[in-house]
Amino acid sequence: MSVQVVAAKMAEVELKDINSKSLPAAMPVAQKQEEKSAVKSQPAAPSTSPAVSAAAKVAVAPEDPTLPTPSPNLMKMPQASALKRTEPQHNGGEAFINPDGTVTEAPKTVKKQIQFADQKQEFNKRTTKIGRRSLSRSISQSSTDSYSSAASYTDSSDDETSPRDKQQKNSKGNGDFCIKNIKQADFGRREIEIAEQEMPALMALRKRAQGEKPLAGAKIVGCTHITAQTAVLMETLAALGAQCRWAACNIYSTQNEVAAALAEGGFAVFAWKGESEDDFWWCIDRCVNVEGWQPNMILDDGGDLTHWIYKKYPNMFKKIKGIVEESVTGVHRLYQLSKAGKLCVPAMNVNDSVTKQKFDNLYCCRESILDGLKRTTDVMFGGKQVVVCGYGEVGKGCSAALKAMGSIVYVTEIDPICALQACMDGFRLVKLNEVIRQVDIVITCTGNKNVVVREYLDRMKNGCIVCNMGHSNTEIDVASLRTPELTWERVRSQVDHVIWPDGKRIVLLAEGRLLNLSCSTVPTFVLSITATTQALALIELYNAPEGRYKQDVYLLPKKMDEYVASLHLPTFDAHLTELTDEQAKYLGLNKNGPFKPNYYRY
Repeated sequence: MSVQVVAAKMAEVELKDINSKSLPAAMPVAQKQEEKSAVKSQPAAPSTSPAVSAAAKVAVAPEDPTLPTPSPNLMKMPQASALKRTEPQHNGGEAFINPDGTVTEAPKTVKKQIQFADQKQEFNKRTTKIGRRSLSRSISQSSTDSYSSAASYTDSSDDETSPRDKQQKNSKGNGDFCIKNIKQADFGRREIEIAEQEMPALMALRKRAQGEKPLAGAKIVGCTHITAQTAVLMETLAALGAQCRWAACNIYSTQNEVAAALAEGGFAVFAWKGESEDDFWWCIDRCVNVEGWQPNMILDDGGDLTHWIYKKYPNMFKKIKGIVEESVTGVHRLYQLSKAGKLCVPAMNVNDSVTKQKFDNLYCCRESILDGLKRTTDVMFGGKQVVVCGYGEVGKGCSAALKAMGSIVYVTEIDPICALQACMDGFRLVKLNEVIRQVDIVITCTGNKNVVVREYLDRMKNGCIVCNMGHSNTEIDVASLRTPELTWERVRSQVDHVIWPDGKRIVLLAEGRLLNLSCSTVPTFVLSITATTQALALIELYNAPEGRYKQDVYLLPKKMDEYVASLHLPTFDAHLTELTDEQAKYLGLNKNGPFKPNYYRY
């Protein structure tokens, strides 16, 4: 039986309920091509912006209990084609079965390679776009050490004018801020309100301590990620009596709409997503160097703010009561200063407090690593070979998440204790050079520098994804990739293809910077724990009697760690068991804690 006869019988079965008179006759190929050309010459159809606007309003108005009726345009289903589509033909075209059973082949579609316009020109312009980089690179090998281009990650729809060149004022006429767009304030306010719902401890802290204003008179200069969660912390500090000035600790992590909401609320915020390195240091300087305002507390994430003040304004430390630092990188710098005898104020190491290390570092990264990779690469995790460099709390979270998704996970580690933990958790401990040729994803979580050097980058397989989950961008040697023989292609925001002369390419995320906060979001509830710990550390240092804390680095008192945890338990409807007097005496404990000695390892 011929193919046409079979096709005809199939068509009779599948189209028997359709009025044959309503079916168009088969169109000759030449006529199709003429009509196709005519369609191309027509003006583009108007966009369906009303429908999009309606959908956007629903998405950004969670406080409205009633949802608007969908637009009729959104309810319409596309009509089925009267022609039955078959498998693509060998020549690349498609075939259609006509009502009479004959098969007509559609014209072959000409495939065109996607071109990234002006990429080479943009790469060549990088050195002029970032401005005065020499200053920033001479100041510090910090979280901004890379040859990044802010413009390369700016949305095409955004205003290309630098925020530094704009004169912006909020609705009250205040212009002591520098952000992307003050008009986004309403949208940012909604995001902050959503975050408040997942940050119960900070909201409880506002209620419990607002009356006594424990931070009255505090002038806090901060350098952290500018996100909705940070905004809740800043507004809590203000509710407790503090004045705040803020900059971003990462050039990609700022949520512009949240910065706008803070500026509208009267906060001096200097940050926007996609800053250049010169912008980064300029924003920090604007926070610190202001006439008539002297900070007396520092809240830092990464140590860049503390480092800047030491280098540029060391006399300010005469009035600063303390530093609160929450990152591995920043704490490492503080211990270096202390060891060298250069730390001139007390500092609180929040990163190694239990409620930060065991929750933010572990649980936050366990969820956000998958989010960041999915949003940027759409990668399938099942069966992928992944190497995680470092098995601290961040490495543990990343490894566990990827293993649960079916990935084959290798771990590199220098510490034999962490290495043994990795082995006991079922991961194969390797040296990076042993697996670098075969892995599909490389994730750094060490807080160190030059973990992934050019030699390893050269040996990676085609399509390998390279990213960093540590605070600084020093773990991946991105600078070594800025050479003439390698071609950079911007694929999407925060995603670059670096192409070797032989055609091999790797996928570099966020130019080696912190993946989760640069490319995705992080769980708000976990950040509530960290933010509450930061707030209590600020209160402790600010109100401590003179002499309690010397010029050294301290851990948060155990009692405060337990207090932070207790504030989050009601969310789970959790009920703590209380010790009896006899039990407390037997254990030698106070009934109200602390329940573990400082040397206890959770």
